[in-house]
Amino acid sequence: MNIIEKILARASGKGKVTPGEIVEASVDMAMIHDLTGPLTIESFRKIGIRKVWDNQRIVVIFDHLVPANSEKAAKLHSIVREFATEQKIPNFYDVGRGGICHQVMPEKGHVRPGELIVGADSHTCTYGALGAFATGIGATDMAAVFATGALWLKVPHVIKVNVEGRFQRYVTPKDLILNIMGEIKADGAIYKGIEFAGSTIRNMSVDGRMTMCNMAIEVSAKTGIVEPDETTLNYIKKRTNKPFQVFKNDPDAEYEKILNLDVTNMEPQVSCPHSVDNVKPASEVAEVSIDQAFIGSCTNGRIEDLRLAADFLKGKKVRNGVRMIVVPASQEVYLQALQEGLLEIFLKAGAIVGNPTCGPCLGGHLGLLAPGEVGISSSNRNFVGRMGSPKAKVYLASPLTVAASAITGKITNPRALED
Repeated sequence: MNIIEKILARASGKGKVTPGEIVEASVDMAMIHDLTGPLTIESFRKIGIRKVWDNQRIVVIFDHLVPANSEKAAKLHSIVREFATEQKIPNFYDVGRGGICHQVMPEKGHVRPGELIVGADSHTCTYGALGAFATGIGATDMAAVFATGALWLKVPHVIKVNVEGRFQRYVTPKDLILNIMGEIKADGAIYKGIEFAGSTIRNMSVDGRMTMCNMAIEVSAKTGIVEPDETTLNYIKKRTNKPFQVFKNDPDAEYEKILNLDVTNMEPQVSCPHSVDNVKPASEVAEVSIDQAFIGSCTNGRIEDLRLAADFLKGKKVRNGVRMIVVPASQEVYLQALQEGLLEIFLKAGAIVGNPTCGPCLGGHLGLLAPGEVGISSSNRNFVGRMGSPKAKVYLASPLTVAASAITGKITNPRALED
């Protein structure tokens, strides 16, 4: 079996599972946030059970509308706070205590290799970077998990993406995953698992692997995953002392398809409106003027991302007429960026630094685009209306490409600004 099949076999108490099989799997951790939480709680109450199956295995994180930007948002927060208190949920990250859910879950030790983790958010697949089977589910499914601790899942077929070669200067994991999006296409992996492997992935940091797995959902995959290695274990052991089981692929593990890529000659990539798989080299869209540049989100708001962007922006200025927004993914990342002087670099360059939150990414809070405006973003989606007006356009790129574009006022390959 491959790693995904092994994790689902363990979770369902079976010796072996096969693609297409329906299993009833025990959930190790479940997560809700301030937008999906109220819907989950409403559905849970309708079931009629008074107590959740295990309050130690539930994590509640406020991140989408933080701090509350309206009375409606404040009411949603209140509903979830009351539930967390009622159920005595210890892992509750209120405003100012956590950050974006998909950053907080791994960094606070709630993600461990070999586990089955579900979240009421589509980008829960991020946690596959640490060798877990992680997937997003709906609020009513989450209510059932809260009640029973179990979930029906279909064992997915798996696409293995084998990546070799070393990144050239200014090319990042975000460029790689955008390139993969262009190869597989937005509907090319419906209900499949995607395993990222090869020397390029093995040499990648956990931050980079999280970026890769985060966007597996953008090709309609059920999950993304990286086989655990020493890099994984070093990260995990610093963040939790709870036991876990590491699964590895069998030598004869089967895959539906294997995609082989080499990054040696890859240049920075840009996903163009209005689909993530509309990917082109940055040099091919170099004349597109922008109004806003955003660095942040659960895809690229980690410390590695902020360091890259700050290093590029140091001593430079954001072009007049361009708004630049930088949002660290968590309080931990924010504090580290503060201590390293990164925030000072952003502020001196003319950017605004926001508190840890999803921010402009979801089009619900902070930094939205007006009709006719163009934004370049390090986030994960560029659908019509994703970041504000349906008449705006969103381009996706790495933090480096976003920083370079903020300086010039148009989409720019960072290499074009080399000294």
